[in-house]
Amino acid sequence: MKSGTPVADFIREYRERNFLRLHMPGHKGLGPAEAGDITEIGGAEPLYSGGGILRESEENAAELFGAGRTAYSAEGSSLCIRAMLFLARLRAEERGIRPLILAGRNAHRTFLSGAALLGLETACLRGESLLTCTPAAEELEDALDRMAEPPAAVYVTSPDYLGSRADIRSLARVCREREIPLLADNAHGAYLRFLEEDAHPLSLGADLVCDSAHKTLPVLTGGAYLHIHRDADPLFAAQADRAMALFASTSPSWLILESLDRCNALLRGGWPEELRAFVRRTEQTKERLRARGMVLAGTEPMKISLETKPYGYTGVRMQEMLRAERIECEFADPDFLVMMPAPATGEEGLARLERALAGIPRREGIPERPPAPPRAERAMPVRAAMLAPAETVPAERSLGRILADPCVSCPPAVPVLISGERITEEALRCFRYYGIREVACVRETPRAGRS
Repeated sequence: MKSGTPVADFIREYRERNFLRLHMPGHKGLGPAEAGDITEIGGAEPLYSGGGILRESEENAAELFGAGRTAYSAEGSSLCIRAMLFLARLRAEERGIRPLILAGRNAHRTFLSGAALLGLETACLRGESLLTCTPAAEELEDALDRMAEPPAAVYVTSPDYLGSRADIRSLARVCREREIPLLADNAHGAYLRFLEEDAHPLSLGADLVCDSAHKTLPVLTGGAYLHIHRDADPLFAAQADRAMALFASTSPSWLILESLDRCNALLRGGWPEELRAFVRRTEQTKERLRARGMVLAGTEPMKISLETKPYGYTGVRMQEMLRAERIECEFADPDFLVMMPAPATGEEGLARLERALAGIPRREGIPERPPAPPRAERAMPVRAAMLAPAETVPAERSLGRILADPCVSCPPAVPVLISGERITEEALRCFRYYGIREVACVRETPRAGRS
């Protein structure tokens, strides 16, 4: 490595030399945060230009993650997901493969919008619930065997919002045997690389992986990575800058880019050991919660996901109770409460959470279960539906209509129904359960009157 933090070093030196800033942004560096907020100036090349301090920093990150190529995003994993889909489409075009992606049903809505923009077809692997889809290798093989022709790529979300993880190593083996790229949305799992046993999807064989660095690493919101496996199709690394630039802003935040750069130094230093120690403390907390009768979901070490109804509460109600104790959680719905600690939470933070949860008395369990994910009829392609003229209608009056925009509750932005699917009674039950009151439907063409 030439420099541990080339971006941070450049910005510090620029600040210290007290330049007259006759460039964007308009605040001219006046303020404690603004002083480091620059734009593309001499020595700071544009992102995705193929060189300079940003490429040097990306190479440092690639070495830390064991990637053949790593590209930075200042626009979260959403940018990386679109880039992954673009790269999969490029490879399909080059090989004359049908541009279809086989994806877990719990894919983030960004996957759908990216597919629509790129004209990709989609097929779904159904999961255990709306939020979880962890197919076994045998299930993936069966799904691929049932397809008339192989897809351009397989796409999985692991870990998911609740902390469930797919067996990436086995899925990668299936894909490798069939020469199908495996794409992994690892937005919640950047830290998995630095556990005592490396569990990052890239290390387990995925070809393209996106990480939201800001979700689990000490990085500003919006910082993310696109990782490309060393043994992936060479086209992916060769076209990575093009793929990212296609969707990215030409004005990325240098505060975010500097944050990604500084994180490299932390990951080379003592942070991984801090993480491993904190994982052990978090697991002890989980064990004590289980001993109190609480039910935990998922296997991801740095999530505390409670299945709250067996304890007598909805996730939303338990979230409100913790908020009264000045504890803000990541996500709640009728069934789950998700908390995302990190080493910065500290032992006292974990203890404070545990005390607050211990103060919630156990009640008689709530028997109501979430409805099964709807099996819906595909009436239009995703792209056609998402780009069609649409109208917003009350959900209760949408039966039989074609969905235009995905129905999501954000977080976690996992669609109840996918664009182009026809709304069924099953879908209506899900809308009611998750509090979706209005939906965007494809506008119906008025029928000509009879003469």
